Amino acid sequence: MEARLLSAVLGVILVQGGMAMQSLDLPKIAGFWREVGVASKQHLALTTPKRLEALFLTLSAAELTVKAAYSSLGSCETQNVVGSEVDVSGKFVFPGHREIRVIDTDYERYAILRLTLAWRGEDVHVLKYFTRSLEDDYEPGLWRFRELTADTGLYLAARRGRCAELLKQVSHHRAPPEPPA
Repeated sequence: MEARLLSAVLGVILVQGGMAMQSLDLPKIAGFWREVGVASKQHLALTTPKRLEALFLTLSAAELTVKAAYSSLGSCETQNVVGSEVDVSGKFVFPGHREIRVIDTDYERYAILRLTLAWRGEDVHVLKYFTRSLEDDYEPGLWRFRELTADTGLYLAARRGRCAELLKQVSHHRAPPEPPA
């Protein structure tokens, strides 16, 4: 049960308390994101055997579809979750009392997200750092993530994995064509 709940926690996204973007350009946040780092005060959020590797975000009106790729015991799994935007600052709510908020992003190279989840009567907060690249951790964004999580407590750098690469390949081929310039 704890492993599945932790997977749900890690399968979405995160935020740093109190800090939020003024306005989110939704179309720019869509696309592939590889998880690079995770920070949480709750140890449970860092010890799951089912590890999130990447997300592919798709927008339709005010709905955000998150396709998550996980590594679990040597195999890859995917899960789709649909959430609704509740305000223009990048806050989305999902089934199961989960909330995702975009804390910081440059849209092209990195994003810092916060997941809030109700678990055993408490709010669990997890901060995550993502990049668009399979190889590059984008140091300026990573330093920003470390700055935001300095007082969080536990921290884990995500491992590179084949599930992220597979999600990027599959999603890239299924993505709608870009309009001509």
